[in-house]
Amino acid sequence: MIFAANFKTNHTRASTLVYLDQLEQQIANNKNDQFYIFPPLTALPYHIGKATIGAQNAYPANNGAFTGEIGLEQLEEFDIKTILIGHSERRQLLRESVEDIANKFEFFKSQNFKIIYCIGEPLEVREQGNDAVIDYLAQQFNGIDINYDKLIIAYEPIWAIGTGKSATNDEIAATHQALRILSSKPLLYGGSVNAANIKEISLIQNVDGVLVGSASLNVDNFTALINAVK
Repeated sequence: MIFAANFKTNHTRASTLVYLDQLEQQIANNKNDQFYIFPPLTALPYHIGKATIGAQNAYPANNGAFTGEIGLEQLEEFDIKTILIGHSERRQLLRESVEDIANKFEFFKSQNFKIIYCIGEPLEVREQGNDAVIDYLAQQFNGIDINYDKLIIAYEPIWAIGTGKSATNDEIAATHQALRILSSKPLLYGGSVNAANIKEISLIQNVDGVLVGSASLNVDNFTALINAVK
């Protein structure tokens, strides 16, 4: 099982270091699962442990005149080789286009990064039915190498992110089944995942893990979520 925690714009460098120390104590004997933590860019640490640190975003360049961005040079300082790409908040709030995302994917693929690639649909598409959802999601793979060996795909229905409303088990199952036809890579589910629903979600066929937002911000809540699967 893959457990990925996206802190978004939460936590500081100091609180992230405390979090990681506590998390490593909790997962020290866990030999079966993978753990990815995505702190804010200002809180990226150099970390050795069972948990892998990733960047929520970076500019597809080594360095340069890209105000407000960080590039490969800054990530290398912390030995970070994992990145989130395509998150709906980047697409919607920060207006990243399909072309922007594909360029970013290609750059970090060329640098041999582990990429967690996020896809998802808005509520108006979900209300049109599963076929419409799959068509919408398939378009988000334009320019993306779905056979890249270090790819993990995260399905996050936009209407379920941070709303407390998760997709139904049937919706998750149908969507992940269709995504499995498109790609053999690990498939994560994200969207209001918590300790109360993760056990059922983890039992759905073709769900290989979860990408967690608000439920990951407190280390005790995140470890409770991990332990709930056991």
